[in-house]
Amino acid sequence: MKYLSEFRDPGRVKRCVSELRELTTRPWKVMEICGGQTHAIVRHGLDQLLPQGIELVHGPGCPVCVTPTLEIDRAIATAKLAGVVLCSFGDMLRVPGSKSDLLQARAAGADVRVVYSPLDAVSVAEAEPERQVVFFSVGFETTVPASAAAVERARQLGLTNFSILSSHVRVPPAMDAVLSAPDCAIDGFLAAGHVCSVMGTAEYEPLCERYQVPIVVTGFEPLDILQGLVACVAQLEAREARGASVRVENQYTRVVRAEGNPHARALVAKVFREASRDWRGLGRIEHSGLELGAEYAGFDAARRLPVACQVVEEASPCIAGRVLRGLAKPTECPCFGAECTPEAPLGAPMVSSEGACAAYFQYRGATPHAGPR
Repeated sequence: MKYLSEFRDPGRVKRCVSELRELTTRPWKVMEICGGQTHAIVRHGLDQLLPQGIELVHGPGCPVCVTPTLEIDRAIATAKLAGVVLCSFGDMLRVPGSKSDLLQARAAGADVRVVYSPLDAVSVAEAEPERQVVFFSVGFETTVPASAAAVERARQLGLTNFSILSSHVRVPPAMDAVLSAPDCAIDGFLAAGHVCSVMGTAEYEPLCERYQVPIVVTGFEPLDILQGLVACVAQLEAREARGASVRVENQYTRVVRAEGNPHARALVAKVFREASRDWRGLGRIEHSGLELGAEYAGFDAARRLPVACQVVEEASPCIAGRVLRGLAKPTECPCFGAECTPEAPLGAPMVSSEGACAAYFQYRGATPHAGPR
């Protein structure tokens, strides 16, 4: 493992920027597909170092941000049931539902607890057998193995008071949805290294072939991102100049293997199955979610503790949906930094620690409606 400082070395960063300037002959629009990468880009000003014509746009790379209102409302309604403890990661508590959020539900008396692992929720169920303990299970492929391990552990312990609300989503179908949209102008992708450390890279191959867009798996340090961008632009320039085929490329070789993590993938396949899922800002995407398989259906909180929730159309000047699709930057929203701040967020991208709006607010300041770069 290389030392982290190597991936923030100013000299190496400068060489990458010079290489990009030499490579680039026309405009390219590249989408990073991870909120951690978005924060690194904005924090270190990487987008401001790029040659004219190369634009980085921010995709639906934050699982908190893409969790739809209906799922938040279901979690809130479940938390309000008598005898229920709802456990969640802390970044979900302030994500707005149609009328409130989990933090407000807790303030009103619901037993909502922050945990750092799904297995912590299993421990709560063990310690409090008289309560129904529900874990609000949110995340991309990165966090699914931990949720699967928690369900398997609860099954081994014979717990009848533990269940999950699964709102897990998968990255490749979302990329497919972005690319197939009629207003898509994305030329290439920087894929999330931590997702690929679990799932591998095979699922990206069909996307490359179908849409002829390069996909480069990258890490989260400045040099990771710039090296990934160099590889992506080199493929785009070769495609235009020589008609070369594009491919999946792995910049993050110190962490990601082509096959991913076989043990984690096997556990996920054992516990979960693919399902259609609604995404905030993207709508319903086929095969983009994960729900508990038939053998584990007894741990599905939506079945064990059904609550009445209705789909509510979001009526807000917030343009979070356009931001999540890479069609707008946070500063183009008229609410940014004014009606919408981290203390009083209108949209999930301002709530989450990985949200694009939160990144711009933290590192670029509260300048509403500044327009695109």
